[in-house]
Order: sequence, then structure tokens, then C-alpha cells
Amino acid sequence: MPFPEIRTFILTMTIASAGAILAYLAAFPAPFLVGPAGAVTLGGLLGLRLGIPTLVRNASFVVIGMSMGSGLTPEVIVAARTWPVSFMLVPVTVVILLYSATWVLERIFGYDRTTALLAASPGHLSFVLSLAADTRSDLLAVGVIQSVRVLALTLTVPLLVDQLGLVGTEASSPGRSMELLPLLLSFAAAILLGILFQRWRVPAALLVGGMVASGTTHLSGFVVGEVPAWIMVPTYIVLGGMIGSRFSGASVKAMRTAFLAGAVVTVLVVVLAALIAAFVSWLAAVPVDAALIAFAPGGLETMAAMAVMLNAQPTYVGAHHVLRLLILSALMPWALRKDLRTS
Repeated sequence: MPFPEIRTFILTMTIASAGAILAYLAAFPAPFLVGPAGAVTLGGLLGLRLGIPTLVRNASFVVIGMSMGSGLTPEVIVAARTWPVSFMLVPVTVVILLYSATWVLERIFGYDRTTALLAASPGHLSFVLSLAADTRSDLLAVGVIQSVRVLALTLTVPLLVDQLGLVGTEASSPGRSMELLPLLLSFAAAILLGILFQRWRVPAALLVGGMVASGTTHLSGFVVGEVPAWIMVPTYIVLGGMIGSRFSGASVKAMRTAFLAGAVVTVLVVVLAALIAAFVSWLAAVPVDAALIAFAPGGLETMAAMAVMLNAQPTYVGAHHVLRLLILSALMPWALRKDLRTS
């Protein structure tokens, strides 16, 4: 990495770590994710240039996937028999959230149809921005509204789970950690699978690669234990810093309308997702906290990390978010078919 990028990374991690410590001392839920996201966002809005290098970001995705996969046990496979009922409501949820938010952005905030659809997409940020580049939409508004959604969900979902007492059982105590050699071998296998999935254009390929590699070895009994805390905590901090860095150097005044639109849309989709999650919890006998995180339209990596931290059935959560991204990959080009350039 060039020196300016290293300097930016060090500054970002310093601010993110300070936010994590403060959130931990204040007894925030998911402090190592919420604290860094909030602190780095504040730094970015104050004009600091902050960011996470792509290599570090990708490594964190692999680790989050491995952590999710380490929870794959025979008991989880038995519980998964009820998941198809929950899966069937994912496309319904995606459509409801997409078109409800689109209506608000068009009718209340006056955005054109294309910008409203792109900004309202319940997830898949990088894919949505690449689509936006092929349209005549307001790219700045799309990026800001989407980033506000991701940040707001990162900050609010853990608070909802905690304050509303949605956790059905006490979080389990830390279990046995993976030994170093199996950990390194699993990490290498996860990277190889992630690269393969990238070539196949699988959404969140590196995270899915980590989940498949770790899940397979744990389910077979070849590897035992969880990803050690000394790896997971820095990974959460990196992920929180990455979320907050989306606002690096941004001018709040110049983007006031987009910020307000993002806030309103986020409240709308959170309420709708929470109602659907409550119905899914009742219908499929899934804990409410797991259902809420699974149906919240946040970033896959962020929601996956949150599920791990809150002990909210990470495999269930991850599977639902991967399905959501696959649906959006097909739905968004279809919804924008009249606006995407054919050249």
C-alpha cells in the first residue's frame, strides 16, 4: 500500500478503536461494531479523510464468513427444516421495501423514478452504485441515501434488539477457540473459495467463501472451535470503520436533502422489516432477534457480524441476506430496464 493510504488507514483505525472503547465502556450492544461506525462517521463529517484499504476490507469479510460457518452444527441443520417458510417471505419483503421507499422518495422528496428506485434498493450497495453509473440518476443522492441506510441500521438494530428485550435466550459463553493450524488452513481455503465465487459472480463472494469453508469443516468435525476473539474484535472494528468511512470528507450542508431522505426511508424500511420479522418469528418459530437481523435491509457483512456478536443464529441470518442479494441482482435490472443504457 502507498504511504498516504497507510496513513489514512492508521487514522481511521485509531478513531474506530476509540469509538469501540467508548461504546464498550458505555455498555452499548455490539460495541465493537456500533462504536467504530459512529466515531468514524463523525470524523468523516468533520472533514477528515478516512478509509479502509480494499485488502484489509476483504480479509475482514472472509473472517466474518468463517465465524458464521463455525456455528454450523447438526442442531442447526435440524432447525433449518423450518427455514423454507421464512425464505419464501424474503422476495415478498424485498418488493415491499423497494417500492414503499421508492414511493416516498418520488412523492415526498421529488426524486426522479430512476434515482428513487436505486436509492430505495434494500441492500446490495456496490451493485446498485454500478447500476447507477449506467443511468442518468443522481449518483450522489443514491450513494448518500444508501449509506445513511447502512449506517442507521448498524446503529439501531442492536439497540432495538437490546432495548426491546427481543433476545430469546442469554448469549452463550465463549466456547473453545480454533487452534492456529486449523485456523490458517480454514482461512486459506476460504480465500480460495471466495476467489472462485467471485469468478462465478456470487454476491458477497468472500464472505460466502468463508462461510462455506468453515461450515463444511465444522459440520464434518474436521475443525472444532470458534474464530478466536483476538481476531474477531479487530475485524468488527474494521467493519465498523468501513461503514463510517462512507461519509469521509462529505459536506452535510450540501447533502442535507439526501441525508433527510435517507433517514426517512430508513425509518420506513425498519418499521416494515420489523413487522415482517415478527410475523416470520411467529410463523416459523424463529427467535425474534434472529428474524429481525435477517430481514433488516442492512449490509450482508454488517448484519452477519451483528448476528455473530449477538448470538442470533448467524447461519440463519447469513442465508437470508445472501438470498436477498440474489433477488436484488435479478430484480433491480428488471425494475430499471427502461433506464439502463443499452450501449
